[in-house]
Amino acid sequence: MAPRLQLEKAAWRWAETVRPEEVSQEHIETAYRIWLEPCIRGVCRRNCKGNPNCLVGIGEHIWLGEIDENSFHNIDDPNCERRKKNSFVGLTNLGATCYVNTFLQVWFLNLELRQALYLCPSTCSDYMMGDGIQEEKDYEPQTICEHLQYLFALLQNSNRRYIDPSGFVKALGLDTGQQQDAQEFSKLFMSLLEDTLSKQKNPDVRNIVQQQFCGEYAYVTVCNQCGRESKLLSKFYELELNIQGHKQLTDCISEFLKEEKLEGDNRYFCENCQSKQNATRKIRLLSLPCTLNLQLMRFVFDRQTGHKKKLNTYIGFSEILDMEPYVEHKGGSYVYELSAVLIHRGVSAYSGHYIAHVKDPQSGEWYKFNDEDIEKMEGKKLQLGIEEDLAEPAKSQTRKPKCGRGAHCSRNAYMLVYRLQTRERPGTPIQVPAFLQELVDRDNSKFEEWCVEMAEMRKQSVDKGKAKHEEVKELYQRLPAGAEPYEFVSLEWLQKWLDESTPTKPIDNHACLCSHDKLHPDKISIMKRISEYAADIFYSRYGGGPRLTVKALCKECVVERCRVLRLKNQLNEDYKTVNNLLKATVKSSDGFWVGKSSLRSWRQLALEQLDEQDGDADQSNGKMNGNTLNKDESKEERKEDEEELNFNEDILCPHGELCISENERRLVSKEAWSKLQQYFPKAPEFPSYKECCSQCKILEREGEENEALHKMIANEQKTSLPNLFQDKNRPCLSNWPEETDVLYIVSQFFVEEWRKFVRKPTRCSPVSSVGNSALLCPHGGLMFTFASMTKEDSKLIALIWPSEWQMIQKLFVVDHVIKITRTEGGDAHPSETQYISEPKLCPECREGLLCQQQRDLREYTQATIYVHKVVDNKKSDGGTKRQKISHQSYIAYQKQVIRRSMRHRKVRGEKALLVSANQTLKELKIQIMHAFSVAPFDQNLSIDGKVLSDDCATLGTLGVIPESVILLKADEPIADYAAMDDVMQVCMPEEGFKGTGLLGH
Repeated sequence: MAPRLQLEKAAWRWAETVRPEEVSQEHIETAYRIWLEPCIRGVCRRNCKGNPNCLVGIGEHIWLGEIDENSFHNIDDPNCERRKKNSFVGLTNLGATCYVNTFLQVWFLNLELRQALYLCPSTCSDYMMGDGIQEEKDYEPQTICEHLQYLFALLQNSNRRYIDPSGFVKALGLDTGQQQDAQEFSKLFMSLLEDTLSKQKNPDVRNIVQQQFCGEYAYVTVCNQCGRESKLLSKFYELELNIQGHKQLTDCISEFLKEEKLEGDNRYFCENCQSKQNATRKIRLLSLPCTLNLQLMRFVFDRQTGHKKKLNTYIGFSEILDMEPYVEHKGGSYVYELSAVLIHRGVSAYSGHYIAHVKDPQSGEWYKFNDEDIEKMEGKKLQLGIEEDLAEPAKSQTRKPKCGRGAHCSRNAYMLVYRLQTRERPGTPIQVPAFLQELVDRDNSKFEEWCVEMAEMRKQSVDKGKAKHEEVKELYQRLPAGAEPYEFVSLEWLQKWLDESTPTKPIDNHACLCSHDKLHPDKISIMKRISEYAADIFYSRYGGGPRLTVKALCKECVVERCRVLRLKNQLNEDYKTVNNLLKATVKSSDGFWVGKSSLRSWRQLALEQLDEQDGDADQSNGKMNGNTLNKDESKEERKEDEEELNFNEDILCPHGELCISENERRLVSKEAWSKLQQYFPKAPEFPSYKECCSQCKILEREGEENEALHKMIANEQKTSLPNLFQDKNRPCLSNWPEETDVLYIVSQFFVEEWRKFVRKPTRCSPVSSVGNSALLCPHGGLMFTFASMTKEDSKLIALIWPSEWQMIQKLFVVDHVIKITRTEGGDAHPSETQYISEPKLCPECREGLLCQQQRDLREYTQATIYVHKVVDNKKSDGGTKRQKISHQSYIAYQKQVIRRSMRHRKVRGEKALLVSANQTLKELKIQIMHAFSVAPFDQNLSIDGKVLSDDCATLGTLGVIPESVILLKADEPIADYAAMDDVMQVCMPEEGFKGTGLLGH
């Protein structure tokens, strides 16, 4: 037996021998377990919830002994956000902007570019007033140059460990949640920057992009016949090098410059020869820039998938690159040294992370720039371009080739930046212009204020923690009550008092009270007995209540529990006694009526009732320390309890009297009833002489008369309309019967309801009227055409023979007569047969009904459609024909008259999907991808021969309605669909930098 159950049994063991009226104060204190010994720390490992004297394991362990003051707060040291001495400033990743951050750091460490940008005029002068910048105004850069100026100034002199580039990113209009092509970003931004700076008057500023990054090469074509050279000059800002099939950077450069033969259909038209001739074509490097950007084409177009993929092959490169062998004019200075390696971590072209290894031009040391984090690259052997791939196990990575001294190799480097080697030593550090420095100083002041504020908050938290530590050390030793006066406090409140993470609220003991506003004995397991001294301090400091002293021990509850326990123990004996008494014959004038159902389950009912009384504590009050029971839940529980019949209520009639059915009750002796009454004192009592309910007797007689009347009416109507009841010999509009020129119409709903009544007249009410108004519009016109009544609307109407109609008019009240008359054609068309309805069709309402049906079919939510996969232009079920779905559900009429099934029978090879009308085709393709493992760009969808191609259009506008069947033709499957969710961008059409500031929008 569990310890808590053992304590429970021990606390109430005395109730087996003590009658309720004999309960004493000693018995009460025993029930409240005051006699239990307190637990000892070190011996008791966790709190004994059944023991109110156990004060171990309630959270005191974190306070006892010495405590590190850092545990008193959850505020990080603000100095951790401070820039370290001789280190660089990082950039915040705004979501997927790591590719922007890497280039910003590379450009910042280009000293010539930084110096030129500092020389740009700025609108910051508009914010200057007197000796400085207006404090109430925040500086907002207006142009890309100003944004770059401000960012560079902060990167140079900010006190922060990292800064926020959101202003710069927002000015470019970039989507912070979408990762873009880093190489494309570099090209577009350099073009934008060059265009912006071209308007500057200062030539050092105007030409900085060309001076730093612009080189020139020529496309040279040589005719093999006459030897004539044709040159096409072109500027470049980076060289795009193919890495496929190569292992060294020099091999990539050689392939870029290699000679190409123009032969056959690709021959060159020579102006000198005036004919097509065989020729050779190659690129000649004419001039090289100070900063040589080499783009390694890692991201290539895959024709099979229609998207880019990443080439994860190793490429070797050296720290010193001699470009003299590759240029046309020899003798110049063409030795370059490596200054930056831009890296893409990840195996896919559409996901991953960008970082940069950049060399400090002033110190010559290498640093790793990873968004906010910057670390110096130290060690005996410098490894540039080496970063672990994301989402790729180490075992699956290709083995790294060995590299010599001063050489490196990388499978993730996508851009190498080389700087022209110079013997000049770095000059004095670049000075930030005064107006920018003032902006930086103001930002640094805000940062320092924030640091002071955070430090003060830390100090306050530490002071509060120390005070709480002293309080706990003082009071915890005085918590045990012993023999002195005591009070009860909830265990939950004590635990919250000892919990440093939450502020201590006032004491709330209401949830522990019984119906007499005292401490309920069943709540003792969640209470703790503490000394009056400790309780006085708690209430004086934290308030709350009510206070539960020794006077709060509830004698009434203990006495009631004693009575219930004794009845429980006595129940088995009384059950045997009652069973024996029920075997005896009872005189009709000397007994009591008891329900047979109650007699069968009285022991279970008694036990449940005693358990309910025994567990009233769980339902008393519903509040502890601010936690309230759900009112709706408690109402539902009470409602369910009320619906359950109590003992002997099964023979109560609706009027609260004895029911008239003797089959549901039996007579028991006075002795048996007396025993039962001990357990069910509130049960309804019916002596044997008690008369049955007079109202029920009257209703019974009336019910018998009504049943007889219903049977008579049903029999008469069935005899009068035999074919309508049996659904035999029914007329049909599409095959008009020759024996009559007139047919009448009623709603199918009327016919079905009437048939129900005729089949079961005692269970259904008679049908008294024919409601044809449901088939008419508000103007009294017919809502259906003759053609529709022969097809989709045929299930909504019933055709009546003229003889049947005469009988219907006699038996029922008819609100509107609807009939169809067949007539021969007039003089113009004597051979044609015409069908005229009375009343006539209302064209306006008919059109409105059709429009409403179409609108309803376009505004559905969570409807089912079916997607059928086609293989080799044939359906996978062998070409099973499917009836075309028609617009046959008339919503307004359905609500009034009949519900019809439009369920589609799913066939092999198709799957059901839940969709909504406002869902886009792109979202549907994602669902289809998960259902059929076909990527969205491989899906060709059509419906009723119409191709679905607009990914942004909604299903409603595309004509996809509930129960539609969409045909899916897959182009070419992709092998690895398991990783499709991780690279979901593969499934979407590439937007690139469309709509951003990089393209001038």
